[in-house]
Amino acid sequence: MTPEQSKVWEIIKIHPRKWEEKTYGELGGGFWVVAIIGSSVIWFNDIEDGINQSSYNEHGKIDEYWCNQDELE
Repeated sequence: MTPEQSKVWEIIKIHPRKWEEKTYGELGGGFWVVAIIGSSVIWFNDIEDGINQSSYNEHGKIDEYWCNQDELE
């Protein structure tokens, strides 16, 4: 990460926690959320083995399932 990206990461990161997701997350007990930014979470999709960003309305519940394989940068 660039120094600027690292500063942003320090602000948005959280200790990884499992959050619910109703489409595919029930089998594994949810997905690991690693950052919160506004009304979005950055989470690890262990089914697709990648990082995704989704919206949320209620803390602890991911609203949308994605398998975009986003980069953290």
